[in-house]
Amino acid sequence: MNAPLRILSDPLSLQIDAAHEIERISSTLRAQVLKHLRRKGVVLGLSGGIDSTVVAALCVRAFGPGNVLGIYMPEQDSDPESLRLGRQVADWLGIQTVLEDISPMLLGAGCYRRRDDFIRRVFPDYGPGWKNKVVLRKAKGTSGYNVFNLVVRGPHGEDKEARMPLDVYLGIVATTNMKQRTRKQIEYFHADRLQYAVAGTPNRLEYDQGFFVKNGDGAADVKPIAHLYKSQVYQLAAHLGAPEEICTRPPTTDTYSLAQTQEEFFFGISLKTLDVCMYALDHGVPAETVAPAVGLTTDQVLDVFRDIAGRRRSTRYLHEQPMLVEPRVAPVADATSA
Repeated sequence: MNAPLRILSDPLSLQIDAAHEIERISSTLRAQVLKHLRRKGVVLGLSGGIDSTVVAALCVRAFGPGNVLGIYMPEQDSDPESLRLGRQVADWLGIQTVLEDISPMLLGAGCYRRRDDFIRRVFPDYGPGWKNKVVLRKAKGTSGYNVFNLVVRGPHGEDKEARMPLDVYLGIVATTNMKQRTRKQIEYFHADRLQYAVAGTPNRLEYDQGFFVKNGDGAADVKPIAHLYKSQVYQLAAHLGAPEEICTRPPTTDTYSLAQTQEEFFFGISLKTLDVCMYALDHGVPAETVAPAVGLTTDQVLDVFRDIAGRRRSTRYLHEQPMLVEPRVAPVADATSA
């Protein structure tokens, strides 16, 4: 990082020099996109969340509002608030936008039908008028074993919850991953027609822990905030003057028809706590030192350490590049200069 992280004196903020970091990222983006990739600007999806808001603002700093395109990509399960807040971001930054409703593409690909077929293997009555989400739970009688449960809500408001067999969980995730891959297809369409690059929006927690879809929201030409902890993204948002409503909105997945936070679906603990625990694990800070700073016991911090390490192992596949039998014959620079 460009500035020391004051984990011991201010453990929940991981304070950085926001002004310096904004300039560093902006200048890096200009070099990456204009010189290395030889693109004229960037496109990105606008979700109304803090990460896409900060990335959009950084891109405007780097290229000017006339060279940034924001794309709204709602579908039938999306929270209407995401579109409203995304428009608020675009108005704040003065960038051009396009609206692409991806529901017809998902219907054509059988996304919702396939998902509902898997859900009915757990809840046979599931059908029109019902809603759903997937939540992370600790298995009973264990301190560190996570399981995924399916939650559904009937037309009359009654909630039901049950643990899913592995194949049902994988099937539901596979169908919802179609949403992220469809959005990425739209982003690259607009990038290709404009000769722009695609900007990704994962923060450090999402990137490190594999909270993205391979060849979906994990695909991008540049990822400007993948080195920043979540609390540091909020610091940049405050310095950039992002709308207050967005800065105070809890991070959501906006993937399932029932409201769902990122903590509930994937991380299992508050992102502030995870920030500190990940920093501590990577920098050799003992669990007994971290525990009082985050309001957990030492054993609980050790559980978080194990979860972090476990996700790094289990999501390694998501970070892998295509594997070749033989390496590329020559770099592009050598080939063009020959």
